[in-house]
Amino acid sequence: MDIIRIIVAILLPPLGVFLQVGFAGAFWLNILLTLFGYLPGIIHAVWIIARR
Repeated sequence: MDIIRIIVAILLPPLGVFLQVGFAGAFWLNILLTLFGYLPGIIHAVWIIARR
């Protein structure tokens, strides 16, 4: 299941984080990072998924 979440995180970083943590603070942080730049959003999403 983590492989699917990582693929989703690469395509849509906030969705990947949402699938992992729900509406927690990491989700809102990821939305901000994705708005500032797509690459920081991807890095954060993959990190959140790999950490848990």
